[in-house]
Amino acid sequence: MRRLLAAAFAAGALVAPPPAHAAVDYKIGTASERGTYIQIGNDLARFVAPDADIALQVLPSKGSADNVNRLRYDTGVKFAIVQSDVYQAFVDYASEGNADAGRLIRPLRVIMPLYNEEIYFIVRADSPLQHVHEIQGKRINVGPIGSGTAMSATTIYRLMYNEALGEANTRYFTNEEALVKLATDRSVDVVAIVAGQPARLLAEMKPEARELVRLLKVDPAHPATRAALRTYVGATIRSASYPNWLEQDVPGLAVKAFLVTYDYSYKPTMEHLANFARALCRNFAVLQTEGHPKWRDVELAMPPLGAGWAYYRPTEQVLRGCLAPPPPAPVVAPSAPARTGGCGQTERVLGLCRNP
Repeated sequence: MRRLLAAAFAAGALVAPPPAHAAVDYKIGTASERGTYIQIGNDLARFVAPDADIALQVLPSKGSADNVNRLRYDTGVKFAIVQSDVYQAFVDYASEGNADAGRLIRPLRVIMPLYNEEIYFIVRADSPLQHVHEIQGKRINVGPIGSGTAMSATTIYRLMYNEALGEANTRYFTNEEALVKLATDRSVDVVAIVAGQPARLLAEMKPEARELVRLLKVDPAHPATRAALRTYVGATIRSASYPNWLEQDVPGLAVKAFLVTYDYSYKPTMEHLANFARALCRNFAVLQTEGHPKWRDVELAMPPLGAGWAYYRPTEQVLRGCLAPPPPAPVVAPSAPARTGGCGQTERVLGLCRNP
């Protein structure tokens, strides 16, 4: 009997255990290291990707337009977070015949809508400005070329005043650099920032910041603001999000963020992305309870998209299968400003200029 048992154990030892299933390495384009996008990406990498056998690397970037370029041309980037106005601007330029915009946007696909991102217009504490509609003619920092903030800030300005923000008054510093210049050398009058609240950069400000900078309010009844609200949505920037800085809630503007991918046809990639969608369904409640507070504003829903937009079919089929509530009202895709010929500010912001 002992010999039989020994032989059995020996035979079993010769059978190698199945190899561990290696996770595939993917990347997601986000935004600045102190913004909300990168925290959303970290949540996906922590709570969702491992359940889909994906090792997700979270990449900081200049923002939405930069993410579109990376998603299109960086083979390692399989996901990106993109603002709706940036995505729509590429769609509009492509429909007008811009070949570069067409090459960038036509192969991209939406996985799901995320949340509304708040848009902040910040001035010095002693500034005479009180409302966003008063920024005409001021020196405005719109963020780096390729950032979603640059797109939103320049578009809002154009919508409010029916004219482009003059290059002499446009600054392209990072948020951190711009806030320092706003408060010190006064070379900037207004700093525009797009970030879902609570935005780390603003939440980490000390109480002393109230003596240096403050937030402009949005007056929804003003004609200039009403023009902007045809593309953007109203929002409330909550004092609870920035207790060291805001003493009360402030009315503001917001833009929708989307999780985007490429229209992959390679079967293993399609299967990995479908598995990611399944993992998203399984772990969505964890995202809402343990992830960034903005996850509480996200719904597992697949509303109709505008012309030129499309869902990625493999993930769409999975996500529609796990939807519990009925879909909300259709997403209204904002329209980019009409081209005026040549290489204007919007084209430069989107990175579509050959010689910016």
